[in-house]
Amino acid sequence: SVTVFVNAVMYYRVADAESAVNEVDDYAESAKFISSTTLRNVLGTKTLGEILSETDSIAQDIKAELDLATIPWGVLVERVEIKDVSVPEQLQRAMASTAEAAREARAKVIAAEGELQASRSLAHAADVIVDCPEALQLRFLQTLNGISENSHTIMFPLPLELISILAKPVPNMEDQNCYASE
Repeated sequence: SVTVFVNAVMYYRVADAESAVNEVDDYAESAKFISSTTLRNVLGTKTLGEILSETDSIAQDIKAELDLATIPWGVLVERVEIKDVSVPEQLQRAMASTAEAAREARAKVIAAEGELQASRSLAHAADVIVDCPEALQLRFLQTLNGISENSHTIMFPLPLELISILAKPVPNMEDQNCYASE
């Protein structure tokens, strides 16, 4: 149950003056009361979403119910218009926070799907690199190129074979007898 403020207008005319005077004490006041009661009854059967989005169909439902009540009085309802639907500020904040939480949840799902696609792409790339060692060297060069574009760093690529030779331990010169004996 949600409190909603609704401004609506009912346009009517007297079709049979004799019935309007004889069938009801004050047709204008009675039409006003029956219209507010009918508005409450019809809106009570709708959800908040329906009230906010289906004002035209709700107005038609109200008009149909008012016709049943007012035609015997000689009063014809010409038109019913729902002018404004207001939701209390506290409910608006609650709805906004709910919508924000739903957006965040959708964003997390989209991000997770992106991560899944990225991991599949990486797995495929790893399979290609395993099958073709030259692909690894090309990827290494691409990485170096990307690093040098984004900074003022200068890169000097060295062959991996040279790096492995340089990484071997150097024999200690003292252990070797390099000095000439006297």
